Amino acid sequence: MLSETGASTDTLQTDTLSADLLYPDSLPNDTLPLPPKSTDRKTGLESKVVYSSNDSIMFDIAERRVYLFGKAEIQYEQITVTADFIEISFDDNLLYATGLYDSAGVLKGRPVFTERDQSFRADTMTYNFDTKKGFIKQVITEEGEGFLHGDKVKKMPNDEIFISSGKYTTCNLDCPHFHIGFRRAKVIPGDKIVTGPVFLYIEDVPLPLVVPFGLFPNQAGQQSGILIPTYGESANRGFFLENGGYYFGINDYVDLALRGDIYSRGSWAVKALSNYNKRYRYNGSIDLSYAVNITSSRGLPDYSRGRDFFVRWSHNQDPKAHPNRRFSANVNAGSSNYHTFNPSTTNDYLSNTFQSNVSYQTTIINRFNFSANLRHSQNTMNNTVDLSLPEIAFSANRFYPFRRGTQVGQLRWYENISMGYTMNARNEISTVDSLLFSPETLQNFRNGMRHNIPINSTLRILNHFSLNNSINYNERWYAESINRRWTNDMNPVDSTFGYVRTDTLSGFAAARDFSFSSTLNTKLYGMFQFRRGPVEAVRHVLTPSLGFSYIPNFGDYRWGYYKYHGSPQSGEPVRYSVFETGIYGSPPADRSGSINFSLANNLEMKIRTPRDTTADTRKVTLIENFTISTAYDLARDSLNLAKIMLSGRTVLFRNFDIRYAAALDPYVVDSNGRNINKFEWDVNRRLARLNNSEWALSINWNYRSQRRDGTDGEITQPQTTTTGTEEERAMIQEYPEAFIDFNIPWSINLSYTFRHRSTFSYFDYPPERENKIIQTLNFHGDVNLTPKWKIGFRSGFDFDTRKLSYTSIDVYRDLHCWELSFNWIPIGFRKSWNVTINVKASVLQDLKLTRKRDWRDAYY
Repeated sequence: MLSETGASTDTLQTDTLSADLLYPDSLPNDTLPLPPKSTDRKTGLESKVVYSSNDSIMFDIAERRVYLFGKAEIQYEQITVTADFIEISFDDNLLYATGLYDSAGVLKGRPVFTERDQSFRADTMTYNFDTKKGFIKQVITEEGEGFLHGDKVKKMPNDEIFISSGKYTTCNLDCPHFHIGFRRAKVIPGDKIVTGPVFLYIEDVPLPLVVPFGLFPNQAGQQSGILIPTYGESANRGFFLENGGYYFGINDYVDLALRGDIYSRGSWAVKALSNYNKRYRYNGSIDLSYAVNITSSRGLPDYSRGRDFFVRWSHNQDPKAHPNRRFSANVNAGSSNYHTFNPSTTNDYLSNTFQSNVSYQTTIINRFNFSANLRHSQNTMNNTVDLSLPEIAFSANRFYPFRRGTQVGQLRWYENISMGYTMNARNEISTVDSLLFSPETLQNFRNGMRHNIPINSTLRILNHFSLNNSINYNERWYAESINRRWTNDMNPVDSTFGYVRTDTLSGFAAARDFSFSSTLNTKLYGMFQFRRGPVEAVRHVLTPSLGFSYIPNFGDYRWGYYKYHGSPQSGEPVRYSVFETGIYGSPPADRSGSINFSLANNLEMKIRTPRDTTADTRKVTLIENFTISTAYDLARDSLNLAKIMLSGRTVLFRNFDIRYAAALDPYVVDSNGRNINKFEWDVNRRLARLNNSEWALSINWNYRSQRRDGTDGEITQPQTTTTGTEEERAMIQEYPEAFIDFNIPWSINLSYTFRHRSTFSYFDYPPERENKIIQTLNFHGDVNLTPKWKIGFRSGFDFDTRKLSYTSIDVYRDLHCWELSFNWIPIGFRKSWNVTINVKASVLQDLKLTRKRDWRDAYY
């Protein structure tokens, strides 16, 4: 026997070998002749074998065998075998691999066989290079999301696998926490796993659950199959089966899940969910639900029967598909009571408004923009529905008509004149959901079109002042107008005689108006520096603005936009606009020539930072903005001065937002609370009186501990899917165990808003002050009790009822290949609890145990 041994166990021996290496054509004279080559069977390998080991390699020329020790590796065509011991027999073209026991008697370096995308880990294995068959003992191989264990495994040339005394599990441990045991099985790669009778084991303890045969899908991509329903009993609806149905894996781009619910007392529901995805083009989902909800029993006082539906459609276009045009959709519409009686997410339950928008946008030759939208807004509290079908916008980018084609030197003043164009058209209706599809409602759509042409010019004066001038032209187009007149006929509403009759006049009608404005503004900077102390400097920025705007009197009868009708009650004619019902309103009725003034303030401070930091100073905003504004209308014959408006905002400590607003009236009021043409200074020796004021404070504190891995980045959430049931999506949203991060020991979010509004009434003396306070408080967070236990909470406080708002407590336990989740809503309409223990892997998603008390069992 010849041997080739490395200098040490750390030396890696690598080479290639074939049968000819062990069977040369000639040998030295002093070498004993080798046995003759066999002629009745094939000898030698078709391809070279690449081998390596960390310990040693021995060649047995007499027996035509090779032995590799210590992290050995063999590569032959598409086959790779690694083990602590490998033996190759060239007479039989067989490979044998096993592990070696260490000094403690532990088997190390067990063989791993890999061929293309198949991989086996075993105690021992034998493989025939000619027949492509293999025999493996104590094997573990990964198939899809699961693992196959077998005492004896035979691999066939077509890659099919036969297993004797095996088990299937989704646990990745050598001794899994649970498994499905069987005596015999056949694995068809990329298709399925078929077994004989199967038994469920938990911690190697058999459970009294036996199935005559097992069929486990093992296919890549989407596959069709039955959706197992959940079962239970509802106090108000009886026994039920929920979310059972069939899943259609139509192709790689579209799927369809049909589900249904049925209750023993008559309630039922059908649901259809389809997801679609075209790579680099678009993706989306359509979710349709229809339910008949029956509560109690027929003949009882609390019996009710209702029909509910809900439609969800989400469509997103890849930006790369069409750079110049885009189509998107986000539809959420249905009956007002759908989320009351059917499983829904927390956000859906807490929301009383649903909005939809289907949008198409395009750019034409990089100069024009067009968009069309179908909008929907629904309020489930008052059952109102607003529709815009459609809403169209067309605009032209700003252009400079007087600029030269070739720029030479500085721009002349007229070359800064720019123009634009915008067209808006809308067809809308507002009604209640019960009358939405009635013929009368469809006749009450309001529609119109508006054109706007702005002309702007900007000039720099003395390098410090900016003068902005603008002329705006508006034109409104309507398909109808109104006419009012006093008539002595009987009022159809209250059967009295004499009323103002309004007639709708069909036909094209246009309304035009224009205005001019000019604004001069600049910035003033003031700074005070400190030589000592933590404050380095304080900077004050003032932005004064002085403007003038002019609007002609479009209420003049010559324009035809405003008319008068008689009123015997007042004895004076009443002015009205013929476009009062128009969706874009009417032109301004009165002439205005207003001088506007505003002064904005910003106050910042620079603070010296400690020497051990990289930055020398740090900027702190004391007052982000505080603005004083008012106006004086030259065209009015009295009460020319407008109210003095105050507004301010600042942010302290990065998350403490403070806002203030107030309106001060410079004129006094009479006993009826109406302004008279006398200044407060002349009567009460004060510049103005406080009309109303509002303070708004908000705190949004989001804090969490350092991640266990040493980083402080955001939680990485995997992409979620919409293929689950409504109840499963609700559970994920209420407590998203799908992306629970145990690396963050704890986190908390606190949101508080405080709004105080004061309104003063000057009918009597002293003036009455009406105060209104609005407060909201919400908080949520989670904490790791242990490395595998996490508890989460979500709640708030209703200051009006002085009670807790929607509250939920969630507990999650990571059980390695299983998970335990508990959701409890202790108070409110959604009071319920839900306990679920289930396998994590989706291939066994129906292997779960659920106990719950639904909110629909106790509250209607």
